[in-house]
Amino acid sequence: MIAFTFPGQGSQKPGMGSPWQTHPSWELVGEASDAAGRDVGALLLDADDDTLRETDNAQLATFVQSLVVLDAVERTGVEPGAVAGHSLGEYSALVAAGVVSFADGVRLVATRGAAMRRAADDRPGTMAAVLGLSDDDAVLACNNAAGDAWVANFNAPGQVVIAGTTTGIGIASERARALGAKKVLPLNVGGAFHTPLMAPARARLGEALAETHLHPTDIPVVANVDATAYDDAEPWRRLLAEQLCRPVRWRDGLHVLAELGVTTFIEVGPGSVLTGLAKRTVKTATTASVSTPDDLDGLLEKLTVASRPAAPTDGDYLHGFERLIVSPATGIFEPEPTLEPGYPVATGHVVGHVGEHEVRSPFTGRVAGVLALAGERLTSSQPVAWLRVER
Repeated sequence: MIAFTFPGQGSQKPGMGSPWQTHPSWELVGEASDAAGRDVGALLLDADDDTLRETDNAQLATFVQSLVVLDAVERTGVEPGAVAGHSLGEYSALVAAGVVSFADGVRLVATRGAAMRRAADDRPGTMAAVLGLSDDDAVLACNNAAGDAWVANFNAPGQVVIAGTTTGIGIASERARALGAKKVLPLNVGGAFHTPLMAPARARLGEALAETHLHPTDIPVVANVDATAYDDAEPWRRLLAEQLCRPVRWRDGLHVLAELGVTTFIEVGPGSVLTGLAKRTVKTATTASVSTPDDLDGLLEKLTVASRPAAPTDGDYLHGFERLIVSPATGIFEPEPTLEPGYPVATGHVVGHVGEHEVRSPFTGRVAGVLALAGERLTSSQPVAWLRVER
């Protein structure tokens, strides 16, 4: 079972949209610009580090970039059985699960980013990563700051993030070192997120959430605030509002995903921080991250290896009765007219072309589903269709 995870603010970097400009999924950037009423493409292509560090810009840019990457991953035919997102990434996860439409997600993220930036301007704060300290000792260190510091993220074993006023984080950092923390690293962020200092942003976000239509989903989404898997839509109005002022329980959420049966965690969006957290938390899991078009090939190769049985097989394996036909090269795909569900295919049968290369089936069976669109640009080893074969 595969889970998609989505990064939060801090994963953005200048020019991160450039590798995607010629990919079909880039069309989402224009839709996002229309929904947000601003040029999102300029954020993804031209904004410098200082501009992207501003909370409203960082959130909108990271969200849209993550959805571009999601669209590209979905074009390969890879689908999740569950999703989760870290802080801002929770909005990406909800769009991936179909709870929130893409346009509504853009509007919510724009509202959230602006509200959080105003809250941070009114009540300045900062954050720091604490490494090598238990959760209990991290809480104790914050308690030493007399109500000016809190644990904001429980990310992985021995890795938490604290947030609060500049004075409070200074006191809590010194106490954390005294309790045995290996490192305390200040984070270059624009506020004390996931703490009571964000309370002024909740009212504005709550108004936007009340006006947003939420859709039912068949894919569970694991929430930050309580590490619970939800398949109902309505609780998310409360959960997203509470998330602003409550800690992200990411480590617990990873364990919940594993308990649901997830064995593969795919980070979708800029950066690879969540991939590292998954490796540290669920040590038996397969992990991968996709942030550029080049990563798509690596993802498919990793999933193919992970899904093969111990005995060697001729071709790519899905389940006992299913086999994948994959692209032999990179290029534009043109299917044969007969490539449609139910059509019988013999070993060596040509089912389409990728550029000048023939796509031949290494198996005999019937087409169970088609994963590539006519005119779509495929990468080598990208799934084209899957067959149901006889035992």
